[in-house]
Amino acid sequence: MHGLFLNSVLFADVPTPTATIPASYFGLHIHHLAYPVPTPWPSMPVPQWRLWDASVNWPNLEPNKGQWQFETLDRFVLLAQQHGTGLLLPLGGSPRWASARPNVPSNYSPGFTAEPANLEDWRTYVRMVVTRYQGRIQAYEIWNEPNLRDFWTGTTDQMLTLTREASQIIHTLDPHALVVSPSATADYGIPWLAEFLQKGGGQYVDVIGYHFYLKPQQMPEELLPFVQKVRQVLSENNLDDKPLWNTESGWLRGAPFPSEEDAGGFLARAYIVAWAAGVQRFYWYAWDNGGMGIVTYNETEHTMTPAGHAYQDIEQWLVGARMEGCAESGEHIWTCQLNRSGQKEWLVWNPLGNRRFEVPAAWHARSATLLLHERRPLRESSIDIGPVPTLLSAHS
Repeated sequence: MHGLFLNSVLFADVPTPTATIPASYFGLHIHHLAYPVPTPWPSMPVPQWRLWDASVNWPNLEPNKGQWQFETLDRFVLLAQQHGTGLLLPLGGSPRWASARPNVPSNYSPGFTAEPANLEDWRTYVRMVVTRYQGRIQAYEIWNEPNLRDFWTGTTDQMLTLTREASQIIHTLDPHALVVSPSATADYGIPWLAEFLQKGGGQYVDVIGYHFYLKPQQMPEELLPFVQKVRQVLSENNLDDKPLWNTESGWLRGAPFPSEEDAGGFLARAYIVAWAAGVQRFYWYAWDNGGMGIVTYNETEHTMTPAGHAYQDIEQWLVGARMEGCAESGEHIWTCQLNRSGQKEWLVWNPLGNRRFEVPAAWHARSATLLLHERRPLRESSIDIGPVPTLLSAHS
């Protein structure tokens, strides 16, 4: 397998990355560490953490001009250091006192979605944050979902200005920190990204961020053409060399999954397909948010759900391996070949339902592990597969 297939059509211009899958590919949003009954830190590795909906936006840090409240962010930065976790901090959301339209409604505080009335207030905010956390916050993202009026009511030119000013400050004060572009969301956000890049936004950022949310009824495999469309925009703007990060993606409430195990399979497939499509980092939204369609941590019972365990399993399956190809057969069977230090492995699933799969003899597969289950010896030439991926290994 040397390419990517969707309905047996080769996506030749979306080559499977040849790099070893790093731990940094896996990121989370953790929302409720600051709650009166806080979420405990996950019991699995959390390589990356995006601090969105974590009460550390600009209005939280500077509720009144010149009055700074860093206690929560200080605690989160210390937690990340203790757990060896990298941080991505979105910058933005205007506090009411700084907002050009202080009464504009928002899902957050009034004025949140408007640009700052005074650009110097923005510069001061960025400078204060980057100076305080130099070397401890590794990446900064400019704003959140600017293609949605729930988050941004300014113009693309104004966002370009905020990005340019923040980038200059960040690169001056912390040259090792990465600047991530404003991250548009959903397929209808692609025109916003195209306009931002056509106006020169790419020159100010180190990473292109995007939120690859799918529509209800779509399956993870449809991330492939979605990512390809975004990559085409990068190519049209001579930005193929910029890393592409999925800085927020999860599953909004829609059609219920047949089981919690199927929900975990959806999560795992999303991580597999996104890497195959060329996404270099993927922050799942969210670890502890019961309002989402896939819940990974049950805050009432204080336990990981099957989807949470699926996140842990797929992290273990992918990190340290190279993906040598992904393909879909005419029977809608997906296979992705991994190479882990010379040992061959294969991820196999059928998103449309259960069926029997004949394991190719050339694979010399000796064991099979269904996601969320124990490894078992492979004693037959065929296995049952379905929407939950199975890992086949050439070693026992």
